Amino acid sequence: MATSAECIVAIFAKAPRPGQVKTRLIPLLGAEGASALHRRLLEHSLRTARAASLGVIELWCAPDMEDAILGQCAALEGASLLDQGPGSLGDRMGRAFQAMLARAPLCMLIGSDCPSLTARDLIDAASMLAEPDYDAVFTPAEDGGYVLIGLKAPHPTLFEGIPWSTGEVMQTTRARLKELGLRWHELPTRWDVDRPEDYRRLLLEMPSFRTGPVDNVMTSQP
Repeated sequence: MATSAECIVAIFAKAPRPGQVKTRLIPLLGAEGASALHRRLLEHSLRTARAASLGVIELWCAPDMEDAILGQCAALEGASLLDQGPGSLGDRMGRAFQAMLARAPLCMLIGSDCPSLTARDLIDAASMLAEPDYDAVFTPAEDGGYVLIGLKAPHPTLFEGIPWSTGEVMQTTRARLKELGLRWHELPTRWDVDRPEDYRRLLLEMPSFRTGPVDNVMTSQP
């Protein structure tokens, strides 16, 4: 398994600005409520990364590193702040892996909105990635994307032409992996929080996220 000096765990996150994050939840929670949820999910992701004790934690920020809340969240868990930079999600992911793999032999990237991803998942991902039989590791998402990717060499074309934010992300990525001749391992599928039904599931399965009357109403519905 990867030791504490061998793996970087990176988290991609947007600044929690009202009206710009968790937009599909704004009709339910309001802009401020959706922003507050985004921050809590990010804090949860940082704690999960810290609990895995794999090594360096990096918070890759969008649109830049100037947001005070992102800085506060990173400081609480000892994470470094980095700038995602411009371009598509694929462009930004490709650059992040290029930069991280210049500093460590194993790197994993997760999002900030998958509370079902556990420290054990991260540990298992690092362990599989360290195996010589695999070039990459993924945790697929129930919505057709993925919530974790780990690499031990940069493969920029892995992120080109992927239909991001659709249910075809993982399927297209599998095809690209085959084209590139890469060997990969998939961990158990997890769920993330984007839609009202995801939020209700969050409240039911992780009651610590409940904050007010609307949450009690949602969890009391059949």
